[in-house]
Amino acid sequence: MTPLSADAIAVLHPQIVHFTIALAIVGVALRLVSLVGRPAFASPAATLLLVLAAIASVASTQSGTAAHGPVERMPGVRPAVVEHEEWGERASNVLIIVGTVELVGLLLTRWSKVRMVHAASGLLGLVAAFCVYEAADHGGKLVYAYAGGVGIRSGDAKDVERLLLAGLYQQALADRKAGRTDDAGELVALAGKRFAGQAEVQLLAAESLLIDKKDTQAAIQALAAIEIAPDNRILRTRRATLQADAFEAAGQRDAAIAVLKPIVEAFPTNTRLKQRLDSLMGQ
Repeated sequence: MTPLSADAIAVLHPQIVHFTIALAIVGVALRLVSLVGRPAFASPAATLLLVLAAIASVASTQSGTAAHGPVERMPGVRPAVVEHEEWGERASNVLIIVGTVELVGLLLTRWSKVRMVHAASGLLGLVAAFCVYEAADHGGKLVYAYAGGVGIRSGDAKDVERLLLAGLYQQALADRKAGRTDDAGELVALAGKRFAGQAEVQLLAAESLLIDKKDTQAAIQALAAIEIAPDNRILRTRRATLQADAFEAAGQRDAAIAVLKPIVEAFPTNTRLKQRLDSLMGQ
């Protein structure tokens, strides 16, 4: 049987980590419950889960070490990676100690003071749970605040493209909200150029021409050139709405009505479109 490569282990890091978190938290909770003596299954279940958590924590740190390279090379991300790694190592070390204490307690099952061993495990387990929480919190920040691993974890070029598109879109929204409409327009235009074959992105670019650049004629032309599958109800509706907005902004109310009518007829249950059409028709 061929051992897993470092890249394969790195890809599995999120799955392994979540198993470790679940095993540790439930195991510690059961150990604390077992200290009151009931239910009877709590103590052996706690031992099993905490030993498994200790083993899983080793796999978590190994997979994290394998995964950190590409993430750490991203500008500005290294400090967040280091913090996450340090808390992960602390959590693993404490969980290994807890797992060892649990095995000692298992060997001393018939000892009258085995309860003291379980109490020690419970106290150490609380420390482990805190370390696990901190490692998870720093890992979450690394992923969601720094995009650590997002788009690059699988090594698939399509994932990187989706990461780029998401970044362009979100930054454009932030620029638009801050009043930097020129910057927003440039970012959306870049997205439109880079993802020329995606109708949804082209609609976004046309919308930007209308609201960021205030270029109604360019928006009208761009919208007319976008090819959308006849069975794609959502994008057909979106294009018709944008076309109506562009025509109305250009003072071409009749053209706005003309572009909305077929869509309203095709989708009569869409009350928002019907209201938009009625508004244009002065009803």
